[in-house]
Amino acid sequence: MALLDKECVPCKGGVQPLSADQARDLLAQVPDWVLNNEATQVTRKFAFDDFVTSLAFVNSVGELAEREGHHPDISFGWGYAEILLFTHKIHGLHENDFIMAAKIDRVFAESSE
Repeated sequence: MALLDKECVPCKGGVQPLSADQARDLLAQVPDWVLNNEATQVTRKFAFDDFVTSLAFVNSVGELAEREGHHPDISFGWGYAEILLFTHKIHGLHENDFIMAAKIDRVFAESSE
């Protein structure tokens, strides 16, 4: 099943984070994201033409995060937004992080139309 077709499931801890190989396999479905060296986080920087568009994108991602119950770390400013995903409870990556990455990519694509 494609990541976009899935929903984030609550993670209460007590599960193992994805291995580096598992993370790389899922990363193939969200190729614009970057896996950190420890394979514990993924990040992506988005570019925009102005501050207002960056803010609108961040607000849309915030609404998505609330619906999915999975909250990224977001920094943004004039012409950019950077999003960092990992699952805090397990100090690493879970499939939920890649589901969110795919859905954030869709929000970005829709905002660029």
